[in-house]
Amino acid sequence: MMMKQYVYAFEEGCKEMKDLLGGKGANLAEMKKIGLPVPDGFTISTEACNQYYVDGKKIAASIVQQIEAKLVELEEKTQKKLGDTGNPLLVSVRSGAVISMPGMMDTVLNLGLNDISVEGLAALTENQRFAYDCYRRFIQMFSDVVLEIPKYKFDRVLEGQKEAKGIESDTELTVEDLQSIIEAYKGIVKTEMGFDFPQAPKEQLMMAIEAVFNSWNNDRAIIYRNYNEIPHDLGTAVNVQSMVFGNMGNTSGTGVAFTRNPSTGEARLFGEFLMNAQGEDVVAGIRTPQKIDELKDVMPNVYEEFINVSNTLEAHYRDMQDIEFTVERGKLYMLQTRTGKRTAFAALKVAVDMEEEGVISKEEALMRISPQQLDQLLHPTFNEQSLKAAELLAKGLPASPGAACGQVVFHSEDVIKYKDKGLKTILVRTETSPEDIEGMVGAEGILTSRGGMTSHAAVVARGMGKCCVAGCGEIKVSEDERVFVVNNSVYKEGDFISLDGNTGNVYLGQVETVEVGMTGDFAKVLGWADDVRTLKIRTNADNPMDSETAVKFGAEGIGLCRTEHMFFDEERILYVRQMILSSTKDDRVNALDKLLPFQKDDFIGIYQAMGERPVTIRLLDPPLHEFLPHKDEDIQVLSKELEVPFDILKTKVMSLSEFNPMLGHRGCRLAITYPEIYEMQVRAIVEAAVHCKKNLGIQVDPEIMIPLVGHLKEFTILKKLVHDIADPIIKESGIELSYKVGTMIEVPRAALIADQIAEHADFFSFGTNDLTQMTLGFSRDDAGKFIGEYMKKEVFEKDPFESIDQTGVGKLVKMAAELGRGVKSDLKLGICGEHGGEPKSIEFCYKTDLNYVSCSPFRVPIARLAAAQAVIKNK
Repeated sequence: MMMKQYVYAFEEGCKEMKDLLGGKGANLAEMKKIGLPVPDGFTISTEACNQYYVDGKKIAASIVQQIEAKLVELEEKTQKKLGDTGNPLLVSVRSGAVISMPGMMDTVLNLGLNDISVEGLAALTENQRFAYDCYRRFIQMFSDVVLEIPKYKFDRVLEGQKEAKGIESDTELTVEDLQSIIEAYKGIVKTEMGFDFPQAPKEQLMMAIEAVFNSWNNDRAIIYRNYNEIPHDLGTAVNVQSMVFGNMGNTSGTGVAFTRNPSTGEARLFGEFLMNAQGEDVVAGIRTPQKIDELKDVMPNVYEEFINVSNTLEAHYRDMQDIEFTVERGKLYMLQTRTGKRTAFAALKVAVDMEEEGVISKEEALMRISPQQLDQLLHPTFNEQSLKAAELLAKGLPASPGAACGQVVFHSEDVIKYKDKGLKTILVRTETSPEDIEGMVGAEGILTSRGGMTSHAAVVARGMGKCCVAGCGEIKVSEDERVFVVNNSVYKEGDFISLDGNTGNVYLGQVETVEVGMTGDFAKVLGWADDVRTLKIRTNADNPMDSETAVKFGAEGIGLCRTEHMFFDEERILYVRQMILSSTKDDRVNALDKLLPFQKDDFIGIYQAMGERPVTIRLLDPPLHEFLPHKDEDIQVLSKELEVPFDILKTKVMSLSEFNPMLGHRGCRLAITYPEIYEMQVRAIVEAAVHCKKNLGIQVDPEIMIPLVGHLKEFTILKKLVHDIADPIIKESGIELSYKVGTMIEVPRAALIADQIAEHADFFSFGTNDLTQMTLGFSRDDAGKFIGEYMKKEVFEKDPFESIDQTGVGKLVKMAAELGRGVKSDLKLGICGEHGGEPKSIEFCYKTDLNYVSCSPFRVPIARLAAAQAVIKNK
């Protein structure tokens, strides 16, 4: 029986093997295949990683054998040997996930060095300083990644040595300095681990491979996958590659570049490099790098070759590439290419430009943009007038665009504490590292004093759509003391600052913001999406302002107008309370008559904002106690306003409270008990529509929605109520006006009897918020206490209140749609829960053949793109 292959030489792979070799491994293989200068190596597959976990975090003997066989092949290709004293092979051991996760998992460089081979490397290269610098780096990286000794323990030694010698740069350290640092590093390992630093290269290699496998499930990788909706079962590949050295003197260097600007999308090379450095120096921001354009002055031939390689890679992959390279003694080597992370603004520009260049089709262009990314373009930027008055504190690099205001914090855990209190923060660090991922997710923006445009902070922030200013050298950060200093002024945790990620400016205090317009590439891409999609996109809006915003973003109607939100206005809440606390029907009607003009004006304003687009209005849904005060002091105030004794009023308030309001006296149940409430609302809806048609020339065809129906009789009773009120008003007006009466499907029983309800209903709107609560038996308000643990243990792939539970709640939606359409083929079906703006849920709605989705105004563009992508994916 043939043994399963788990390890592949670069020559054995190609870009189509991404699921097996990971993104990095597949792209190294592909670059090798098309003849680019790639150092030799091999890839241990994602299947080996998953097998490692199946086997209780052990590498199976058969996989070890394959690794050793590929190592022998690598030694033959390079004419070097791992651990050899005369001509040592050194390798990098890098992670390579299927979907790029920059900085989230672990890497070890210079593996294979020990006390003996370092002398061989020194003799071979005739460069003692280079050899001992590599050994110093290897011990520190191996100890951090594999042995899990905190990095700062080594940093203290390195910084202490530089301070003692009065030098600033690592490159100024002498051979003797480096040897002293190495001995101190080995002492740290002995103290922390109880054993000497491993000297056997093969042992080093296997330990490093295990560490990379383990890093697949480290906290920062899990947080990153959750944030970016990457499945947890993909595993990571491991790439073992012969080292090339950018730190071999002034004819060597290393760099990172993008074939187009990842912030703006501009079609020109964008990147940075460092001479006499290794790759992690650029990313970590330890030294300030040079712009990639300056490479043509330093090494013109290498620059020319690099330009040609970059053009080749972009043309081959037909997308913007993120490239890592090293120059060793004047020779260029390619270490990685991958699809470049980019801001939303850049994603739009690159997609539009490449379509116009004839490189990709419109459909490919649409698929290149993540719907969630559009969120970055829909939120405010700084007001120009406010900017003129703002106090400029410092200036750094514009690493990720946008505007952000918040209170200064210095540690990730503090970001979370502030966020839990509803406060916005700016994470301020000397430089970020992968351990900061949770804080970076939670903060409004990120400010670092060190690092360039390709530093960890910059790359991760751009991927998240977070505003980031990096390399702001004017500020001196002390994370321990929770302060930063600019021009001798001290700013502490809790102070407000504002970041402009488009300019790199940092301002004191809070700068006023303005909304962004949907023009240019943004409008063009959404136009393409509209040409492709079949789902209509409506909005959830309860007032004219939100309605106007939604129309501006392309909404084609209102799918949910919650009338209860109108009741809370301070002008009318007293009448609402009078109505609730009334003892007789006459008193209730009297209070409702006072509310009628307010409700009518609300609907006129909404109809005007929406033009002749459809408007679905949900009649009153929440239980009445929600409109009443509950604290004694507030009841006292109300008792004076209503001239009702406090004791009587408090008794009445308490009698209306409910043990489980979600399942209590609300929705259609209220109207069965107190029909006069819905009578007033229907009157307001229809009179407003008549007014708009007669006096404003707007043709309005309202869609009146009865909430929380679970029994056919509930619906038929209330449908009759609607007709009994609406029809005489329309007849008396002398104009023609049509309207629809439908229901929300949010009670599981309604889904089960959808065929019965469809005989009488004009439309269904799936209220998936409550349908999810009732189907799962979870209270949305309380689920936060355990949903996190459910996600961690993979009970759920995603929070079911964010993305529809397709196998459970989704099955009810499908069933109700099929039953309803079986009775009435033209039955209009939509969804108005929060899921209506979530891309995976939108695709589900498309496949379920709904007519529309409805979402909040700011999610309308996201829904337009997601609906188009659903069509393309399911062709």
